[in-house]
Amino acid sequence: MARYTGPVCKLCRREGEKLFLKGERCMTEKCAFTRRPYAPGQHGQARVKHSEYALRLREKQKVRRIYGVLERQFRIYFHRASRMKGGTGEQMLQLLERRLDSAVQRIGFGSTRSEARQLVKHNHVLVNGKRVNIPSYIIRVGDKIELHEKSRKLKMVELGMSLATRRTPPGWMEIDAGNFSAVIKSNPIREELNEPAIREQYIVEYYSR
Repeated sequence: MARYTGPVCKLCRREGEKLFLKGERCMTEKCAFTRRPYAPGQHGQARVKHSEYALRLREKQKVRRIYGVLERQFRIYFHRASRMKGGTGEQMLQLLERRLDSAVQRIGFGSTRSEARQLVKHNHVLVNGKRVNIPSYIIRVGDKIELHEKSRKLKMVELGMSLATRRTPPGWMEIDAGNFSAVIKSNPIREELNEPAIREQYIVEYYSR
């Protein structure tokens, strides 16, 4: 499966804000965006006035990079959301948040979504007692997500769980950190999906142009 393998710090600099793609490093002075808060490249420091189209494109690219989804799959999520009840933008974010790799990162098994995706693909994660190694698997209300017993002492898991204690746990999950598990109580709430700030209406307008 195709995926982005380049330097992720450039993605934050390109979007002009922290996307928290490198976990703990993003919270320190080593963060590339903290040291160089301008776009990468020879003309990165030039003043640029974005058009209305460019603003919507950048918002779409930002959300796509936050969740680590390539263009074709992101477009599929949008069209799927457009057929669901409720606002298209909100439903699209909910689908992205309900991806297994995203849920694993929210629980704290991985400090970033790329680490969470690695845990899923390497068969470390169980859903309702069964191994699921598909990062794009959509979880549902009532599902129980847990880490395989032999995987609980991995360094990335220990770091991820440590970072998770510093943030407010998602209200739509019931997390049992002691047993490395979580139960999905409800669908994600829009107010909890705004870090960093997401303007989903721009994405709807981008694809509806």
